[in-house]
Amino acid sequence: MDVYKDYMKLIKEAVDSDSSSYLSKGLGVPIENIKRSNDQFKALFSRIKQNEIAPSMVNLSESINREINYKQQLGSHPDFNYLKGTEAIEEHYVVSSFIDIKGSTNLFKKFDKETVFLITNTILKAGIHTMLVFGGYIHRLQGDGIFVYFGDKKMNEKEAVKKALSAVSVFTHFVKTDLKEYLESVGIEYIGIRTGVDLGYKEHVIWGNSGIGDISEVTTCSLHTSLASKMQSSAEKNGVVVGAHVKNEISNGDDYFTPVAARKGENERYIYIDNAKKFYYTQYDFLWSKFLKTLDFIALDQYGNPIVKFRDYARPISDTNLRPIAVKNKPYFCKQS
Repeated sequence: MDVYKDYMKLIKEAVDSDSSSYLSKGLGVPIENIKRSNDQFKALFSRIKQNEIAPSMVNLSESINREINYKQQLGSHPDFNYLKGTEAIEEHYVVSSFIDIKGSTNLFKKFDKETVFLITNTILKAGIHTMLVFGGYIHRLQGDGIFVYFGDKKMNEKEAVKKALSAVSVFTHFVKTDLKEYLESVGIEYIGIRTGVDLGYKEHVIWGNSGIGDISEVTTCSLHTSLASKMQSSAEKNGVVVGAHVKNEISNGDDYFTPVAARKGENERYIYIDNAKKFYYTQYDFLWSKFLKTLDFIALDQYGNPIVKFRDYARPISDTNLRPIAVKNKPYFCKQS
């Protein structure tokens, strides 16, 4: 998708300036020019700002039409900040999503550590920005993983689930297509993401302060928060696995979800079993590519590939809309008397 072109440009420039690329091409570059300078590194690192999405993603943001909260802090959901440092708790639903980058260690076989840092950090920035666009709250960064909460006190469960699935669908498409194609072209064959998403209803979730003093965070205690990270391990490369609660919140859910058991066998049907309570919780492969094409901000190009609509595309076709374009393309435009 074009919305990620600035992130891809940064990754490509990081690879092009990697010391190993000079050596492998046998360009006879002076030794002092082989290693990337600190100024070059800083220029690349600061290209995509921490507090704003890249210009190429603005169209996606405008299509979603949701204000982005750049001021949020890691692990600090604004609706539950008041719990920090207290012994109070609150019951409230949460949609949890865990996105894990797989295969990034292979980058060290090809590139220097600065290049690996720039690549992985740019992928993380792209992921974080995508989650922010869809209203996600970044709870934690775990190595190459992103743990995100969706939902707040002004949003119902159904809307939160749709935003979570929309976000992971857009980001997974980027990783599976643009990123994969480029990295394979430079000899990196296994880079992908695996994602787990689950919904805990109000009665299943406690929000509270976990830890002591400054060594603490406001987090959720819920089986379904835990299952989100567990489900990503059940996913295929560039796949998404969700829990039954997520499936139940999507209209025509049978069109977009298939039991993991269909792929991995009956032993993998349930992600969690409590025989004493007769509770058997099913995990599903989410058909994110199919779901992505149904979203109202997505159109299909001539090859059937999803692209983000420009907001102007939604304007009805009229003489007023066409006149500024047509008047520049005579003789096909005839001025009305």
